[in-house]
Amino acid sequence: MDRPDLTDAISRLRRASPLIHNITNYVVMNTTANALLAIGASPAMVHAEEEVAEFVPLAGALVVNIGTLSPSWLSAMDRAAGAAAEAGVPWVLDPVAVGATPYRTAAAVSLSRRRPAVIRGNASEILALAGDPEAVPKGPDSTSDSSAAREAARRLARDLETVVAVTGEVDYVTDGARMVAIANGHRLLTRVTGMGCTATALVGAFLGAGLSAYEAATAGLAALGVAAEAAALRASGPGSFQVALMDALHGLDDEVLARRARLS
Repeated sequence: MDRPDLTDAISRLRRASPLIHNITNYVVMNTTANALLAIGASPAMVHAEEEVAEFVPLAGALVVNIGTLSPSWLSAMDRAAGAAAEAGVPWVLDPVAVGATPYRTAAAVSLSRRRPAVIRGNASEILALAGDPEAVPKGPDSTSDSSAAREAARRLARDLETVVAVTGEVDYVTDGARMVAIANGHRLLTRVTGMGCTATALVGAFLGAGLSAYEAATAGLAALGVAAEAAALRASGPGSFQVALMDALHGLDDEVLARRARLS
């Protein structure tokens, strides 16, 4: 069945309250940490290459986001991915703006081959990571509709034996065989920085709670989309939306997620 069972996803996450190790970019640290707290996880923003290998085994999941890339952070990401493999800790890769520069592309490709459980990106990022010659990067923003990356995502998932999540107006999650579409969200998500990064962190939270990669990716994207719809009803613009989103994530429960998630 393409649609995973999310009937107890929120309660499983809150019972586990998993520690999520984030190596993420400067721009989104506060936002993603607060989103993880709101949904019921425990964030740790640990990026020093001298300690990441020792910290990863303490976590339920690792989130790697290459937004503000540098040589020392790339080294830390590589060490953390290796430590995650050794410790059996699942991890998520967010290949921010892959395709924009050769350095960034090489970093994303290298990390993608370190066996992440999930890769989450927008359509342009997934197309670029899959080596599509038509991919046109625009920094961290997508120049393609998410539906344009569905087959690239399926191919990438098969090639890397991972789950690939493409986010956009409609989100798609695939393990190379199955694919689920998630039609939740609101346009205000595109007016606040770091919402894609927040989606990746939420996927990490559900991974850390013990959901499978396919379930975790679907739950993380559905949770953000449903919460965004609720937040938009109370917001007057991007600033109030960001605050309302944290409240909506905090108030989310299994019944609300099951009733409002539009999966197909």
